[in-house]
Amino acid sequence: MISDTVPGRFWHIRDDGRIQCDLCPRYCHLKDGQRGLCFVRAREGDQMVLTTYGRSSGFCVDPIEKKPLNHFLPGTPVFSFGTAGCNLACKFCQNWDISKSREIDTLASSAAPETIAATAKRLGCRSVAYTYNDPVIFFEYALDTAAACREQGIKSVAVTAGYICEEPRREFFSHMDAANVDLKAFTEDFYHKLTGGHLLPVLDTIEYIHNETDCWLELTTLLIPGHNDTDDELHRLADWCLEKLGPEVPLHFSAFHPDYKMTDVPPTPPATLQRARRIALDAGLHYVYVGNVHDTEGDSTYCPQCGTRVIERDWYQLGDWQLKDNGHCANCGHLIAGVFENEPGHWGSRRQPVSMHEPVQEAAHNPAH
Repeated sequence: MISDTVPGRFWHIRDDGRIQCDLCPRYCHLKDGQRGLCFVRAREGDQMVLTTYGRSSGFCVDPIEKKPLNHFLPGTPVFSFGTAGCNLACKFCQNWDISKSREIDTLASSAAPETIAATAKRLGCRSVAYTYNDPVIFFEYALDTAAACREQGIKSVAVTAGYICEEPRREFFSHMDAANVDLKAFTEDFYHKLTGGHLLPVLDTIEYIHNETDCWLELTTLLIPGHNDTDDELHRLADWCLEKLGPEVPLHFSAFHPDYKMTDVPPTPPATLQRARRIALDAGLHYVYVGNVHDTEGDSTYCPQCGTRVIERDWYQLGDWQLKDNGHCANCGHLIAGVFENEPGHWGSRRQPVSMHEPVQEAAHNPAH
């Protein structure tokens, strides 16, 4: 039986008797019985606890490109799950029914970390994604699961807003093999007014992942009409990426659809995504993509050396594959940045919900290497 509540880490007792959570830059101050803004971390007596350990809003096998990760084992299936709650308060949240949930009934499924790892292996998944809501807030559950996955040869993928403090950040990303960080905008005003957070801690996380870890990194920015889509902001975002990360970190621009507290804002026009992509490419970034719209050109990967389309994508379906020798362009031999194998996976665009109540059997494997 899995206990929902386990001791949490990264907190201290303040002089005024309240507990301060030191997991993320919100630094929530809690009296006994209070929960943080994230909803899942709470004070019980004189300790911080995680209240959703082992509980999930659901399990599903997805294409890795849906995370989105375009340069990490393309075409392979990823076992995805999340919990409830979030440590940001985005008014435009596209997963608000999960991330903003205050109902424990949202967490209808349960699974121990070892069960998740064994199920992912049984289903042929190459990785497990901590997604749907932000894995930072279920830190202990995510890291225990990542450790169990590593024992099974399964990689771990974080889909996160990157809103985490320095000490837990070091430990968290040491367990992750890939991450997509949601860079929501490139102004402090946007973060303050529309997410309830701050920009600088996210930029610090992005730089840390790229410069201090072996975790493969990609970025996503959801373009919201009238809020973060001006040419000036897009130029500054692209220039920062080039200066701080170099040209080879993939950047995804995805389309907003009206949701949660911003139903009065129109959907993102495809032309806006294409304009953003062109600005970033012209700035010198090598791999820039569009998402949430049908755009084969904007979804595909091109060799920055010779211009050959090395990976064709139609939504989440892979087409022509022009890579050889674990990521080199078949035309000119240039090494495409990422984690590639000689052959892509063949999962396609399928989405397969998973019931964790079915018996788990180890996948047959050949012990010879």
